[in-house]
Amino acid sequence: MTASAVPLTGGYQGQTFAVSAGGEDAVLKLYVNDPERAVVDAALLQLVRGLLPVPRILDLKREGSYEDPPYLLMERLPGVNLQVYLETAGPDERRKVGTQLGELLVRLSGMPFLTVGMFRGGDLTVEPLGSADLEEYAAGLGVARDGLLQVFAEAEDLLDSAGSRVCLVHSDFNPKNLLVDPETARITGLIDWEFAYAGSPYADLGNLLRFESDPVLAGAVLGALRGSGLELPEPLVELGRAADLWALLELASRAVENPIAAAAAALVARMADTQELSGDRPDLEVVD
Repeated sequence: MTASAVPLTGGYQGQTFAVSAGGEDAVLKLYVNDPERAVVDAALLQLVRGLLPVPRILDLKREGSYEDPPYLLMERLPGVNLQVYLETAGPDERRKVGTQLGELLVRLSGMPFLTVGMFRGGDLTVEPLGSADLEEYAAGLGVARDGLLQVFAEAEDLLDSAGSRVCLVHSDFNPKNLLVDPETARITGLIDWEFAYAGSPYADLGNLLRFESDPVLAGAVLGALRGSGLELPEPLVELGRAADLWALLELASRAVENPIAAAAAALVARMADTQELSGDRPDLEVVD
């Protein structure tokens, strides 16, 4: 029997490989940097399976060492990376994809938790986050700038007005972590759950729209959310941007590491210059 392992892009807490043995395709994630996360990810996949397009768990090693780390072996889902697909997709395909993305956000938002925090253990115990506000958080990351105080105040006012409902947050909900069937434009997978936590129902929307400039895709996402029956107050786009600020600031603090982090730092700089949460991003409510 021949076997192979090919490194896959994506994932920060572990090392991910496409593996094949005896004609079977699977994905192997090694939890080298955060061994305790293996059981959390496995529990999350079990929690959402049947509600979201996630892979079946084939095997789980719960404990290990740096030399022999815990791992999660999952089926390899069909489809191509959505980020690549969207580069050539036409308006109809982008609209269809956007509607499905909105529907996935609705399902995530409908999985409630009582407390904001990070998951611990296989029973998904929620460990509350610290109490630092945005100003303190930005200062701790070294990304505080003149002009951001007004942005932080705007974001906090928006979120306070929206209520305190807590739900499951994927936390990396964007095209690089989604798979799509290129023939049908059907979403086939939502992958890489290693940053998932209990938080704001607007956080994943903010992540998805962080750098989005296509009003067709965004309009379909927003239309699905507004037509879902969920009580989601307006303005949805700005609420998403407000909820995404924590993740955006953390990403901006790593600006020298990769182009996405550099883009986050540039966006934070525009927010500071304009003193507005939008940071001169396009009006995603306008659809031709």
